[in-house]
Amino acid sequence: MASNNLNSNLGLALISLFFLLSVPKSLSDLDPEPEPKPAPPTVWDILPKYGLPSGLLPNTVTDYSLQEDGRFIVVLESPCYVQFEYLVYYEKTITGKLGYGSITDLKGIQVQRFFLWFDVDEIKVDLPPSDSIYFQVGFINKKLDVDQFKTIHSCRDEVRGSCGYSWKSVLQVKDQNSLEKKYATMAVDFLK
Repeated sequence: MASNNLNSNLGLALISLFFLLSVPKSLSDLDPEPEPKPAPPTVWDILPKYGLPSGLLPNTVTDYSLQEDGRFIVVLESPCYVQFEYLVYYEKTITGKLGYGSITDLKGIQVQRFFLWFDVDEIKVDLPPSDSIYFQVGFINKKLDVDQFKTIHSCRDEVRGSCGYSWKSVLQVKDQNSLEKKYATMAVDFLK
């Protein structure tokens, strides 16, 4: 009988031990795993929410901030160029104010026209949306086809001509030739 009593006590002890080990250590262990937070939207996700095409900015955006009043700062890996209907230059930091269908107070984007660079001050689209987008450059308002801005474009570090040479290199050679001519002229004038 003593052995029967011992076996039942041992069995009861093992069952109690099993339940003790299976009980959570704290009440927080009873909570289900929290769902992971969704990734914050990218700048390319935000632009369409404001009625603008996502391809206004190149693929090299590394960071951005957007304030409640619409003011924003976009940071690129480095300054770069993108070829649309016109060649566009993006500085490393771009700032402005985002509103539905527009970007105003824009700084950091320039467009090339006839070998000259002009600051883009404002970008607007028609409301309701149409096939056009408008770029304010100084007092000039240029209407372009919005389709070229619907895809995100790759950035280039420098401007290249059709023959593959960098325009920077061509301009540097031109500048060096101009300097050599200038020094030659100065030397001739000095010898006179």
